[in-house]
Amino acid sequence: MQLRRENILIVDDDVNILELLQRHLQSWNYHVFKAISVKEAVTILRDTPIDLLITDLKMPEVDGFELIKFVSDHYPKMQKLVVTGYPSVQDSLAAIKSGIIDYLTKPFTKSELKAALDKALSISKKEVPHSKLTTEDRKEAYGDIIGASEKIHDVIQIIERIKDNKATVFIKGESGTGKELVARAIHYQGKFSRNPFIAVNCGSIPENLLEAELFGYVKGAFTGAETNRDGFFQAANGGTIFLDEIGNASLAVQLRLLRVLQEKEVVKVGATKTEKIDVRIVAATNSDLKDMIANKTFREDLFYRLTVVEIAIAPLRERKEDIPLLVDKFLFKYGVEYKDRFLKITPEALAILTRYDWPGNIRELENIIQRAVIMCDKVIDVEHLPEHLKYSLDFSTDELVPLKVMEKRYIEKVLHATGNNKTKAAEILGIDRKTIRQKLSD
Repeated sequence: MQLRRENILIVDDDVNILELLQRHLQSWNYHVFKAISVKEAVTILRDTPIDLLITDLKMPEVDGFELIKFVSDHYPKMQKLVVTGYPSVQDSLAAIKSGIIDYLTKPFTKSELKAALDKALSISKKEVPHSKLTTEDRKEAYGDIIGASEKIHDVIQIIERIKDNKATVFIKGESGTGKELVARAIHYQGKFSRNPFIAVNCGSIPENLLEAELFGYVKGAFTGAETNRDGFFQAANGGTIFLDEIGNASLAVQLRLLRVLQEKEVVKVGATKTEKIDVRIVAATNSDLKDMIANKTFREDLFYRLTVVEIAIAPLRERKEDIPLLVDKFLFKYGVEYKDRFLKITPEALAILTRYDWPGNIRELENIIQRAVIMCDKVIDVEHLPEHLKYSLDFSTDELVPLKVMEKRYIEKVLHATGNNKTKAAEILGIDRKTIRQKLSD
């Protein structure tokens, strides 16, 4: 019998049930993935295209209902089948409302399981596979890109247009905005997704080594070069190489990159022979390359070769409507990782996160949530957030007033926020108590 393409994930804390299901599914030539917890299941889901989820409901820590909700939110076209040994009317109704395709009660027969599988997969084939959803289908997630804002929608639209060709792409955005996530989406959402994706941070490799790391070297090219070695470009052949912080590349490296883009070939350090390669280059930086061109530290001809397609990622402060979605993602990620459970956040804490301007962008938000998850038990509240977030007050107003008046108002807001604790307010403001009194009396 020809091997079917369907990948089926089974989740149950009962090892005997997992083995029984696996035997049945493999006898019908399905690809089977097993998980004994929701945490393990989520790891598999993120790394593997799954066509059908079969899950128990009653499991320790995180239960099957939460897993079903996660799948419904992140993989809305994936079919879901429940197998449980603790049937109840309430559970049945809740499972059906959550979008499952069928509900089997243990013990079940092999024919009952087969009928449920056939039903689920026949529906699945009529749907668009979850890995090929349109932008409209994925309103909140596209690969690892999370967001429902117009700015994120615009980025996804560009990715949809370029993912199946090898045009050179340049991604610009502040540090922490998710440039590598965009590069990965370009690669993994397109038809070259089975080919290599190599990410290189040009800023983390010493300048004297970057050339050899990118293009490889031959034996004897320099001290320590004891054998021939391929570089990152050879490793990425047929796929995509992501050059982050391209502004850190020396002029010598830039010249070699220009040759790669123009001639589609590389020369190892110390070699004379060229090697043809077929690589899509995606470059990114948070530097202003036009300023670097003016200062003669970046080649203008390379800049125009790199920017065939440009993608600008907006900072988080310009798309605050995405913050709750990102918070939900990180709550799930670190809640499962550190606590083996799903955590929640209070509206007051979320309001503070939404108000803050996030100079460190998504990376800063992730770090804050990671720390808060560690510090809390089940719910993240205001007390679990750093002090500088709590007192980052919003001064958006159309009223134009003298700086002295604005300064006084800000001091009063900080005093109010700290319960009129002048010592705490002075610490936040970076001034002493005497200065606070002087400024309020002016």
